[in-house]
Amino acid sequence: MNTTTLETDRLILRDYEPEDYNAYFKLKSDSKTMYYLQDIKLSSREEADRDFANILKDRKSKNRKFYFFHVELKSSHEQVGSVGYTVVDFTPMGKLVHAGYFSYPEFWNNGYVTEAFKRVLEFAFLENDVYRVTTGCLAENVGSEKVMIKCGMMKEAEHIEWEWHDGKMKNRLEYRLLKHEWGSVFNGKSLAH
Repeated sequence: MNTTTLETDRLILRDYEPEDYNAYFKLKSDSKTMYYLQDIKLSSREEADRDFANILKDRKSKNRKFYFFHVELKSSHEQVGSVGYTVVDFTPMGKLVHAGYFSYPEFWNNGYVTEAFKRVLEFAFLENDVYRVTTGCLAENVGSEKVMIKCGMMKEAEHIEWEWHDGKMKNRLEYRLLKHEWGSVFNGKSLAH
């Protein structure tokens, strides 16, 4: 089974291993971390068991779909969060994927998620045959939108009163990045270091 490990100046991004189960459960069950991602928040160990088993199983698949990485600090190996994407379709042009990211609140506003997501995009377009990346967030989640903008993504839509969240209807933003757009934004320059 191939293991993917990516690095930036401050971070290590790597595939989840069996010994990461407790860290994975802690991250994805944290209410502040998952506030805007309640649809994938884990609420029980049983749910986490199934979810994590599927991740490990998918890594062995010829048509792997789950590319979310455990993100940790190089200096301390402390878990920052998770960044990556899920393959939603395989096309002759390349994979179409939906990306996402989340981190513990104590790591917000340090540029870690932007740094990690830029590296994931580089991996996607240069090493993993990805053609199109999409992602989005609730309009009120300004920090998440800033990550998308800093990573060169382009706004495609704003859906008005699109999603029921925390007791009310909220607007949602959608962003995209195509392989050739990424190339023109970063001129193929490596972001690894």
